[in-house]
Amino acid sequence: MPSSSLDSERLVLEALKSVRRLIGMEVAFISEFAEGRRVFRYVDSLSEDVPVRVGASDPLEDSYCQRVVDGRLPELMHDASRVAEARKLPATAALPVGAHLSVPIRLSDGRVYGTFCCFSRRADNGLGERDVKTLRCFADMTARFIEEQVVEEKRRRDLLVRHASVLEGERFHAVYQPIVRLLDGAVIGHEALTRFIDEPIRAPDLWFNEAAEIGLQAQLEAAAIDKALRALRHLPAQGYLSLNASPQTLLSGVLEPVLGAHPFERLILEVTEHASVDDYSTIARAIEPLRKRGLRIAVDDAGAGFASFRHILKLQPEVIKLDNSLIRQIDSTRQYRALAAAVQRFAEQTGSAVVAEGVEAEAQLQVLRDLGVGHAQGYLLGRPRPIEDLLEQRG
Repeated sequence: MPSSSLDSERLVLEALKSVRRLIGMEVAFISEFAEGRRVFRYVDSLSEDVPVRVGASDPLEDSYCQRVVDGRLPELMHDASRVAEARKLPATAALPVGAHLSVPIRLSDGRVYGTFCCFSRRADNGLGERDVKTLRCFADMTARFIEEQVVEEKRRRDLLVRHASVLEGERFHAVYQPIVRLLDGAVIGHEALTRFIDEPIRAPDLWFNEAAEIGLQAQLEAAAIDKALRALRHLPAQGYLSLNASPQTLLSGVLEPVLGAHPFERLILEVTEHASVDDYSTIARAIEPLRKRGLRIAVDDAGAGFASFRHILKLQPEVIKLDNSLIRQIDSTRQYRALAAAVQRFAEQTGSAVVAEGVEAEAQLQVLRDLGVGHAQGYLLGRPRPIEDLLEQRG
């Protein structure tokens, strides 16, 4: 759950506890009206023996809440057992219900979300309009926080529907960008990149970030890899195919079945993650069986942040990829050249190869050659293209 939603939930719970104590009731709860039922979303109780639990529900028509909202019951009852309409409900005698206060929670569009309620098992003739006003005040305040959650939950539901459609319909395709050896200009491999065809049209990273947010990151990355691998037999046999996967996907166990019977010696797995990883030993264990079959590991985005350098030190990759943000200024900024040079020297000492990403100018290419960087990719050297375009170019 996003931190903003957690903050809203904490504030709602604090408001619930505060109003229960302020009015002097045994139980306070917030209910939601959902598909003909009253669902208890938040509960604060003085004791454990009151059968009101978060997540429980009952028919809305059989509840105090519905009757308060439609006017069949008053918002304040000093003793529910003395109110004829309340006596129709089994809960009045079963709990029993004595004093009871309830007010609607209305969202900004006027829609009734549910109710803010307090009750005790004993009657309380000391309650008055001031207590009702207090409850209304807290209901209005919590409505703002609840609305944030309602909006967030709807957004997440929409994302789940959108991404389920993308996955089920494979609403994406793979494009392949050549990776060039700078010594002679030969294409030694391709990086598979994903392009989405569903609206909204936007950067692939945003799609993958959304998938991670709703728990579909591994599924989407695995599906993208599976689609990219379908073209492997059409790529030059002497070249490799570089695939992107996050540490979370590596740990999920979905990759090995997807890689299946493909020639592992022709594959490189790029670890793409901008955040720090807590347990590299677990990732190393997950990668080891794949490496034994010939798979090589690349660390993406070197130079973009501290996380990538931790990946390099902990995962000992065969390939280190210099981030395009570094390459973009490598011909004009001394510090960027120095950082690229340091990575190149490190790679020479550890037996890794360096690939520079995002090369778009001859001046950048010349600096990379001067630094001894052996491989590069970017628009200057070749744009990402569908496999059909590459085959037509070769033909």
